[in-house]
Amino acid sequence: MTRTPLNLALLAGLALTFAGATYAPPAAARTQVAVGVQIGVAPPAPRFERVPPPRRGYVWAPGYWRWSPRAHRHVWVGGSWVVVRPGHHYRPAHWVRHGHDWRFHPGYWGR
Repeated sequence: MTRTPLNLALLAGLALTFAGATYAPPAAARTQVAVGVQIGVAPPAPRFERVPPPRRGYVWAPGYWRWSPRAHRHVWVGGSWVVVRPGHHYRPAHWVRHGHDWRFHPGYWGR
């Protein structure tokens, strides 16, 4: 009995496994997911944060109140440095009143 068909089958299986593991469809690679939060509780006033000295190539993203469903209250998230994106400006995270509810908009880079 010859081993050539078995070797070819193993080689083809390895090639298919490798191709499947490395392939990412172009549409899936650009997909963005956005999760919105809408609650009926207004966020507290923003906290004062002392902004550290400027860092080259970074912009300061100020802190914001995040809703914690587990704690049933707002939790403060401290500010942080974000890498600059040339040609864009950073728009910080914020809450917007919508009727009787509040909607959270995460920070993002705009043109």
